[in-house]
Amino acid sequence: MIATVTLNPAIDIRYNLPVFQLDEVNRVSIVDKTAGGKGLNVSRVLSQLGIKVTCTGFLGGKSGEWIADQFPKWGLNNQFVPIQGNTRFCLAIESSEGHTEILEQGPLIEENEREEFLKNFDRILDTNQYIVVSGSLPSGLSSDFYRQLAAKAKQKGKYLLLDTSNEALEKGIQGNPFLIKPNREELCKLIGKKDATLEDMILHARAICQKGIKFVLLSLGKQGALLISSGRVLQANIPTLTSVHQVGSGDSMLAGFTYAHAKDYSIEEVLKWACACGMSNAASERTGEIDLSQVHYYLNFIEVKELTGGV
Repeated sequence: MIATVTLNPAIDIRYNLPVFQLDEVNRVSIVDKTAGGKGLNVSRVLSQLGIKVTCTGFLGGKSGEWIADQFPKWGLNNQFVPIQGNTRFCLAIESSEGHTEILEQGPLIEENEREEFLKNFDRILDTNQYIVVSGSLPSGLSSDFYRQLAAKAKQKGKYLLLDTSNEALEKGIQGNPFLIKPNREELCKLIGKKDATLEDMILHARAICQKGIKFVLLSLGKQGALLISSGRVLQANIPTLTSVHQVGSGDSMLAGFTYAHAKDYSIEEVLKWACACGMSNAASERTGEIDLSQVHYYLNFIEVKELTGGV
């Protein structure tokens, strides 16, 4: 019923340090290694919510084999396309100074690999109602590749939810996906502003929806989220967390939205589930993981209110 697309997956390695010192030897006491990429984070959360998930994208080399070996323990259906290149590594460093990420670009996708993926994607569309497409585009794919996927999904009457940024997001919107999930910074870039007020963001998000997108799910970190359509604007206010690990929280939010929408919950409850899953990941030590009992607990404390009327 739900499939995820991760075109540029990675082995994500997180180092936790009390202090990160430049030009010094930094010894790491805590190391976390996961099958990463935004779509795979979404996949793991959906699996924890009890959903059978089909995963696709590109995997190559020993690093790709390592990622594929992780799928059985999560109950994920592996439909990745093998490639000649090597799947990348990405490094996150968390310390008292903050959060630093070092991201490899990823492999070059050859033309025959792209064509094989598109055939595979068509098959996946035939058997899944929801398609969550997340993350960056690897080299070798045009910047309008997500637009192509969104257009294919729309033609078959499927729900495609897109979470990307920059030119891939700008062109992806042209395919009229069901939903896009930018954060504040990504939406500001999309509308060409260094900073924007809440009113500006709502105005531009509604304009996007009027062009054919059903929802803009705007994540605002500690300030919660907005769910915007052409006729309604819902705001979710969330309680404060004492410990926040931001990596994967947006992906968990998207997983929660997809899960609840597929269950045909009211749109207010869908937004609550999105925020509760994002919060549970933020409270976790691991990326793309939630505690279901914790999610149910958070649902009781998330307030959703309507900022504008209409449907």
